[in-house]
Formats: sequence, C-alpha cells, structure tokens
Amino acid sequence: MRLILLGPPGAGKGTQAQRLVEKHGIPQLSTGDMLRAAVQAGTEVGKRAKAVMDAGELVSDAIVNAIVAERIDQPDCAGGFILDGYPRTLVQADAVESMLSERGIGLDTVVELVVDDRALVGRIVKRADDAKAAGQPVRKDDNPAVFEERLREYYKKTAPLTGYYYAKGKLKTVDGMASIDAVTAEIEAVLAAAVKAR
Repeated sequence: MRLILLGPPGAGKGTQAQRLVEKHGIPQLSTGDMLRAAVQAGTEVGKRAKAVMDAGELVSDAIVNAIVAERIDQPDCAGGFILDGYPRTLVQADAVESMLSERGIGLDTVVELVVDDRALVGRIVKRADDAKAAGQPVRKDDNPAVFEERLREYYKKTAPLTGYYYAKGKLKTVDGMASIDAVTAEIEAVLAAAVKAR
C-alpha cells in the first residue's frame, strides 16, 4: 500500500499516519526524518543536504527528491509506505510520479484530510493550553500567529496538489473534523477500496 496523506498543518496527518504504521506495518516517510537520517548515515545525498543546512539555507527540491528516492529503495518500503508532508509542491509531485514509474510501481491513493481552518486554529490554541497545563513546553508551531502563517504557506504551495491528484483519479477526501477513530475508519475504507480496485 503506497499512499500520500494531504491536509493543512494540524489536520491530524501525523496521528493517522502512526495508526496506519501500526496496522499495516508500512513506514511513515516524513521528509524531516528522512533528511536527518540521510545526514546521520553520511550518504552522498545526506552530505549534500548537510552542507546546505550548515550554511543555513533551505534544502532544494533536487536534494529532497533524491533523499526520498533513496529511502523508498530501502527494504522496509517493499510492502509500501506513507508519504506525509511530501510532496509539498507540484514540482515535487511530478518528481514522485517519475521516481515511482522508474521503479515500475504507482501510488494506490492520496487521502486528503478536509478540515475547517477556524476550527484548526482553535485546535492549536487548545493544544498549547493543554501543554501549558501539563507543565510541558509549548511547540513553536502552536503559536496562533505562526500557525496561520504555515496555513497560508500550505494553501499557496501545497493545496494545488488536490487538483493534481484529483485529475489523476487518485484523490479521496476524508472528513478531518470527525473524531480520530472516525477518521481512521474512513481512511481504512478508502484503502480497502483502493486495494480492491488494483
């Protein structure tokens, strides 16, 4: 099962990805984790990424794409994987298409968690309040102003992917405002249908 989780920050992609990992035994591929792992492993592309990050610059699409390509060749991805937070742009989406077709594999489905932006900001404020109440540090992203900036960035760069995957017949939408269990059940129904349609 190879799938992409789409949705704005705070939509619950991380939570749902963890549940999918546990149930299906496939890895969740997050670009941040993959970058750190490649740098730590000292791979060729990891060294390139480290040089860019050490210079305080953003890692280019070419480097991120190379790291993803390297990662999906690992044995634990043979049975599938979840892409979370990647692709972020149409250029990256094209790169995913190319790297999968080069390997003779394809995406099974793209699941978009559809959420209400105002409610998302409320979720973030609540998460920050809960952390404070528990005496835990508040995540930098849990500041409403920072979060709204991330939201704008998402709509500018990543939201166009919904049209991209819809046109390919891969996009399925799930109500991200439902309870966590209800969202999980909806995603599982989408995956079951995708497997049946193979």
